Amino acid sequence: MITFKEKADSKKDVEGLLHPIVKQWFFSRFKEFSLPQLYGVTEVHARNNILVSAPTGATKSLTSFLSILNELVDCAEKGILQDKIYAVYVSPLKALNNDIQKNLVEPLEEMENIAGKKFGIGVAVRTGDTTASEKQKMLKKVPKILITTPETLALLLSSLKFSEHLKQVEWLILDEVHAIGDSKRGVHLSLSLERLQRLSPGMCRIGLSATI
Repeated sequence: MITFKEKADSKKDVEGLLHPIVKQWFFSRFKEFSLPQLYGVTEVHARNNILVSAPTGATKSLTSFLSILNELVDCAEKGILQDKIYAVYVSPLKALNNDIQKNLVEPLEEMENIAGKKFGIGVAVRTGDTTASEKQKMLKKVPKILITTPETLALLLSSLKFSEHLKQVEWLILDEVHAIGDSKRGVHLSLSLERLQRLSPGMCRIGLSATI
Protein backbone atom coordinates (compact mmCIF):
# COMPACT_ATOMS: atom_id res chain seq x y z
CA MET A 1 0.00 0.00 0.00
CA ILE A 2 1.26 3.48 -0.92
CA THR A 3 0.64 6.26 1.57
CA PHE A 4 1.51 9.95 1.36
CA LYS A 5 3.09 11.78 4.26
CA GLU A 6 0.91 14.84 4.67
CA LYS A 7 2.80 16.68 7.39
CA ALA A 8 6.49 17.37 7.82
CA ASP A 9 8.24 16.49 11.07
CA SER A 10 9.39 19.32 13.31
CA LYS A 11 12.98 20.55 13.42
CA LYS A 12 13.09 19.31 17.02
CA ASP A 13 12.10 15.78 15.97
CA VAL A 14 14.79 15.55 13.28
CA GLU A 15 17.47 17.25 15.37
CA GLY A 16 16.73 14.89 18.26
CA LEU A 17 17.77 11.90 16.14
CA LEU A 18 21.23 13.25 15.32
CA HIS A 19 24.43 12.22 17.04
CA PRO A 20 26.20 15.31 18.54
CA ILE A 21 29.02 15.07 15.96
CA VAL A 22 26.59 14.81 13.04
CA LYS A 23 24.49 17.65 14.46
CA GLN A 24 27.54 19.89 14.85
CA TRP A 25 28.64 19.12 11.29
CA PHE A 26 25.18 19.71 9.82
CA PHE A 27 24.64 23.11 11.38
CA SER A 28 28.17 24.18 10.49
CA ARG A 29 27.16 23.70 6.85
CA PHE A 30 23.44 24.51 6.82
CA LYS A 31 21.23 27.00 8.65
CA GLU A 32 18.21 24.73 8.82
CA PHE A 33 16.72 21.45 7.58
CA SER A 34 15.31 21.42 4.06
CA LEU A 35 11.70 20.38 3.40
CA PRO A 36 12.73 16.93 2.06
CA GLN A 37 14.80 16.42 5.23
CA LEU A 38 11.86 17.33 7.46
CA TYR A 39 9.74 14.79 5.62
CA GLY A 40 12.26 12.03 5.02
CA VAL A 41 15.02 11.77 7.64
CA THR A 42 12.83 10.24 10.36
CA GLU A 43 11.37 7.74 7.87
CA VAL A 44 14.83 6.52 6.84
CA HIS A 45 15.80 6.36 10.51
CA ALA A 46 12.75 4.18 11.19
CA ARG A 47 13.66 1.89 8.26
CA ASN A 48 10.45 2.74 6.39
CA ASN A 49 10.51 2.33 2.59
CA ILE A 50 10.16 5.81 1.12
CA LEU A 51 10.14 7.73 -2.16
CA VAL A 52 11.46 11.27 -1.85
CA SER A 53 10.27 13.39 -4.77
CA ALA A 54 11.60 16.94 -4.91
CA PRO A 55 13.14 19.33 -7.48
CA THR A 56 16.80 19.04 -8.48
CA GLY A 57 19.03 20.63 -5.86
CA ALA A 58 16.52 20.16 -3.04
CA THR A 59 18.93 17.99 -0.99
CA LYS A 60 17.27 14.64 -1.71
CA SER A 61 20.61 12.81 -1.56
CA LEU A 62 21.55 14.31 1.79
CA THR A 63 18.06 13.49 3.06
CA SER A 64 18.68 9.82 2.30
CA PHE A 65 22.23 9.77 3.63
CA LEU A 66 21.80 11.84 6.81
CA SER A 67 20.18 9.08 8.87
CA ILE A 68 22.58 6.49 7.46
CA LEU A 69 25.70 8.52 8.24
CA ASN A 70 24.22 9.32 11.64
CA GLU A 71 23.81 5.64 12.49
CA LEU A 72 27.25 4.69 11.17
CA VAL A 73 28.93 7.48 13.15
CA ASP A 74 27.02 6.39 16.25
CA CYS A 75 28.12 2.76 15.73
CA ALA A 76 31.73 3.86 15.21
CA GLU A 77 31.67 5.92 18.41
CA LYS A 78 30.25 2.95 20.34
CA GLY A 79 32.82 0.58 18.81
CA ILE A 80 30.17 -1.67 17.26
CA LEU A 81 30.71 -0.86 13.57
CA GLN A 82 30.65 -4.17 11.69
CA ASP A 83 32.78 -5.26 8.75
CA LYS A 84 29.96 -5.23 6.19
CA ILE A 85 28.16 -3.18 3.57
CA TYR A 86 25.51 -1.15 5.35
CA ALA A 87 24.17 0.85 2.42
CA VAL A 88 24.08 0.43 -1.37
CA TYR A 89 23.53 3.52 -3.51
CA VAL A 90 22.44 2.82 -7.10
CA SER A 91 22.30 5.39 -9.88
CA PRO A 92 21.87 4.93 -13.64
CA LEU A 93 24.36 7.76 -14.19
CA LYS A 94 28.09 7.04 -13.67
CA ALA A 95 28.86 10.74 -13.35
CA LEU A 96 26.38 11.01 -10.50
CA ASN A 97 28.04 8.09 -8.74
CA ASN A 98 31.35 9.95 -8.64
CA ASP A 99 29.60 13.12 -7.46
CA ILE A 100 27.88 11.23 -4.66
CA GLN A 101 31.17 9.74 -3.53
CA LYS A 102 32.59 13.25 -3.23
CA ASN A 103 29.51 14.44 -1.38
CA LEU A 104 29.85 11.52 1.04
CA VAL A 105 33.60 11.48 1.55
CA GLU A 106 33.80 15.21 2.24
CA PRO A 107 31.13 15.24 4.98
CA LEU A 108 32.71 12.17 6.58
CA GLU A 109 36.13 13.83 6.62
CA GLU A 110 34.63 16.96 8.16
CA MET A 111 32.88 14.88 10.85
CA GLU A 112 36.16 13.09 11.57
CA ASN A 113 37.85 16.46 11.97
CA ILE A 114 35.21 17.43 14.52
CA ALA A 115 35.69 14.13 16.37
CA GLY A 116 39.47 14.30 16.06
CA LYS A 117 39.72 10.69 14.84
CA LYS A 118 38.89 8.33 12.00
CA PHE A 119 35.58 6.45 12.01
CA GLY A 120 36.50 3.73 9.53
CA ILE A 121 33.41 4.37 7.40
CA GLY A 122 34.69 3.48 3.93
CA VAL A 123 32.94 4.58 0.74
CA ALA A 124 33.68 2.87 -2.59
CA VAL A 125 32.46 3.15 -6.19
CA ARG A 126 31.99 -0.05 -8.20
CA THR A 127 31.17 0.27 -11.91
CA GLY A 128 32.27 -1.29 -15.18
CA ASP A 129 35.33 0.98 -15.06
CA THR A 130 36.58 -0.35 -11.72
CA THR A 131 40.01 -1.96 -12.11
CA ALA A 132 40.78 -5.54 -11.08
CA SER A 133 43.05 -4.35 -8.27
CA GLU A 134 40.32 -2.08 -6.89
CA LYS A 135 37.86 -4.99 -6.99
CA GLN A 136 40.27 -7.12 -4.98
CA LYS A 137 40.68 -4.34 -2.42
CA MET A 138 36.89 -4.21 -1.96
CA LEU A 139 36.80 -7.93 -1.22
CA LYS A 140 39.55 -7.59 1.40
CA LYS A 141 38.29 -4.34 2.92
CA VAL A 142 34.54 -4.10 2.42
CA PRO A 143 33.18 -0.54 2.13
CA LYS A 144 30.44 0.48 4.54
CA ILE A 145 28.72 2.35 1.71
CA LEU A 146 28.83 0.98 -1.84
CA ILE A 147 28.07 3.20 -4.83
CA THR A 148 27.21 1.40 -8.06
CA THR A 149 25.12 1.21 -11.24
CA PRO A 150 22.14 -1.05 -12.04
CA GLU A 151 24.21 -3.27 -14.35
CA THR A 152 27.10 -3.65 -11.92
CA LEU A 153 24.71 -4.43 -9.08
CA ALA A 154 23.33 -7.33 -11.13
CA LEU A 155 26.86 -8.65 -11.67
CA LEU A 156 27.73 -8.31 -7.98
CA LEU A 157 24.62 -10.27 -7.02
CA SER A 158 25.79 -13.07 -9.33
CA SER A 159 29.33 -13.07 -7.93
CA LEU A 160 29.84 -15.94 -5.48
CA LYS A 161 32.46 -14.00 -3.54
CA PHE A 162 30.96 -10.51 -3.48
CA SER A 163 27.33 -11.55 -2.98
CA GLU A 164 28.35 -12.78 0.48
CA HIS A 165 28.90 -9.13 1.40
CA LEU A 166 25.35 -8.23 0.32
CA LYS A 167 23.61 -10.41 2.89
CA GLN A 168 23.22 -7.79 5.61
CA VAL A 169 22.55 -4.58 3.68
CA GLU A 170 20.38 -2.25 5.73
CA TRP A 171 19.62 0.50 3.22
CA LEU A 172 19.23 0.61 -0.57
CA ILE A 173 19.12 4.06 -2.18
CA LEU A 174 17.90 4.26 -5.77
CA ASP A 175 18.51 7.67 -7.34
CA GLU A 176 17.01 9.10 -10.52
CA VAL A 177 14.03 6.73 -10.39
CA HIS A 178 12.28 8.68 -13.16
CA ALA A 179 15.22 8.08 -15.54
CA ILE A 180 14.99 4.32 -15.34
CA GLY A 181 11.56 3.29 -14.09
CA ASP A 182 9.81 2.84 -17.44
CA SER A 183 12.62 1.18 -19.41
CA LYS A 184 14.13 -2.29 -19.86
CA ARG A 185 16.92 -1.11 -17.60
CA GLY A 186 14.31 -0.45 -14.94
CA VAL A 187 12.78 -3.91 -15.30
CA HIS A 188 16.24 -5.48 -15.01
CA LEU A 189 16.99 -3.36 -11.95
CA SER A 190 13.69 -4.26 -10.29
CA LEU A 191 14.71 -7.92 -10.51
CA SER A 192 18.10 -7.08 -8.95
CA LEU A 193 16.38 -5.26 -6.11
CA GLU A 194 14.27 -8.32 -5.35
CA ARG A 195 17.41 -10.49 -5.39
CA LEU A 196 19.11 -8.07 -3.01
CA GLN A 197 16.04 -7.98 -0.76
CA ARG A 198 16.10 -11.77 -0.60
CA LEU A 199 19.72 -11.65 0.59
CA SER A 200 18.92 -8.83 3.06
CA PRO A 201 15.27 -9.29 4.13
CA GLY A 202 15.27 -6.33 6.53
CA MET A 203 16.61 -3.85 3.96
CA CYS A 204 15.00 -0.41 3.73
CA ARG A 205 14.41 0.95 0.21
CA ILE A 206 14.82 4.68 -0.47
CA GLY A 207 13.85 6.09 -3.85
CA LEU A 208 14.91 9.58 -5.03
CA SER A 209 13.35 11.38 -7.96
CA ALA A 210 12.88 14.92 -9.24
CA THR A 211 9.92 14.36 -11.53
CA ILE A 212 8.21 11.03 -10.82
